[in-house]
Amino acid sequence: MAIKTQPYTVEHVDSVVGGLHGLKAEFENRHLTELFAEDPQRFEKFSVTLEPVVFDFSKHRVNQPVVKNLVQWAQTQDLTSWIKRLFSTEEINYTEQRAAMHWALRLPKDDQSHPELAKQVHTQLERMYALVEKIHAGQCRGATGEVIQDVVNIGVGGSDLGPLMVSHALSDFKKSTYKPLNVHFVSTIDGSQLSDLLHQLRPETTLFIISSKSFGTIDTLSNAQTVRLWLEKALGQESQILKHHFIGVSTKADKMTEWGIAAENQFLLWDWVGGRYSLWSCIGLPIALTIGVDGFEQLLAGAYAVDQHFQTAPFEHNIPVLMGLLGAWNNNFLDIQTHAVLPYDGRLKYFASYLQQLEMESNGKSIQRNGQKVDWDTCPIIWGEVGPNAQHAFYQLLHQGSQAVSCDFIAPVQRYQAQQFTYVDNAEALVEQHHLALSNCLAQSRLLAFGNQALNQQEVQDLPEYKQYEGNQPSSTILLQELNPYSLGMLIAMYEHKVFVQSVLWNINPFDQWGVEKGKEIANQLLPILSGDRKDISDLDGSTQGLLHILLGKTNG
Repeated sequence: MAIKTQPYTVEHVDSVVGGLHGLKAEFENRHLTELFAEDPQRFEKFSVTLEPVVFDFSKHRVNQPVVKNLVQWAQTQDLTSWIKRLFSTEEINYTEQRAAMHWALRLPKDDQSHPELAKQVHTQLERMYALVEKIHAGQCRGATGEVIQDVVNIGVGGSDLGPLMVSHALSDFKKSTYKPLNVHFVSTIDGSQLSDLLHQLRPETTLFIISSKSFGTIDTLSNAQTVRLWLEKALGQESQILKHHFIGVSTKADKMTEWGIAAENQFLLWDWVGGRYSLWSCIGLPIALTIGVDGFEQLLAGAYAVDQHFQTAPFEHNIPVLMGLLGAWNNNFLDIQTHAVLPYDGRLKYFASYLQQLEMESNGKSIQRNGQKVDWDTCPIIWGEVGPNAQHAFYQLLHQGSQAVSCDFIAPVQRYQAQQFTYVDNAEALVEQHHLALSNCLAQSRLLAFGNQALNQQEVQDLPEYKQYEGNQPSSTILLQELNPYSLGMLIAMYEHKVFVQSVLWNINPFDQWGVEKGKEIANQLLPILSGDRKDISDLDGSTQGLLHILLGKTNG
């Protein structure tokens, strides 16, 4: 089906956008303290609960007319139709002529809406589950017969960030195994990360997962070749080495076979899964190895619940839609060009890094679906850190800097309740620490929103200027009842769909990444120069020539 490049009435869009610009003029000078003073029911009106998640957006510079107009903007951009097209087999990733069906990866096995898709997905998942159970039971052995105890995931981008983020976030839910099992991640190409890791591992008991959608990513294959040589040096060059120590996850079975990965050790992806949306597939093997089959199924179930919510909830009460609209309001109308993600839970250490790829690789675009330049600033700069660490690093800028920043605060309501999470004798101390983290989370969002109004008013009168706070920095707060596989699945899917909502508002394709691909291509052109196979560099710019001379030892700079 051909892509409809103008799925809306231009006049209607202009009218709605004109209304938003009128509200912009009003809200540029409105303070959150006024908005809360005007409406004691503000929290109830501007929060949405989707058990076990609460999304509070009351600290955004909006009122009901703003939300109404933002919803109208989404409607004029035909968001309803676009959501239906996303949850279909249509090739909405039109630049690569493929669908974007990551949602299919979390379909229930008995799904009736897409039975063939569900069958394909679960065929691969069940093969992955069988391997996971085998490794957990100590039945997966290396070439010498010793039980596998270390698994190393070699991947980059979506083949690394997603599995790494989730595995770390769900460390409390680590599955008990026959022998202790450790999962590691390698992504960097410079070799230092891999070198450090190999010194800690035994070849006899180590299994490597080569994760690459194309099985052509030079970073991944370079690391894979290094570990292959490491294994062969220790264990010999017999075919058994490859068979017992390598798993492949890719869309390209032929390339995996050519590299040497046995057919029974190959897990398949589909072209309709984008790399940054792939953790729900067999790319998530490290996750399943960490939290077990049941845990992985809960992760999928949480994402599926949000998929259903996204398709059915009215826009005014639809969490991903609201996240997308608020982000666009801040970005396009309030001129806030940067967005901080601030989890108050150390287990979400890698969440901001994961979102950087998800959001900026998806929506960092400047060309519309109709081939014209975009009319809007698209994706803001995404950054962040675990909250308590961030407080002692960049919160100074948030509170008293000259930059307007929007924030997402994320925190679990409960922690350290379950026996398996802690030692009985220090449980109370850990609970108290969690309460300290929560109090900081609430305090920081409060100070960012209200500035001096959050302080003791008697003290404010005597405070010098450098101890005062303007506030009015907008933020969302996302509370999870508990950080577990189900709620994390929900959280990730919320952000996935937020990205899609914004892509519709901006009329861009969020599923390609040509900027990334071109960088890889140019790197491949320069590699022969550094390896000595190409001598003539006269066609390159002066800077690159100068740097190459230094790198090749022809000058000391």
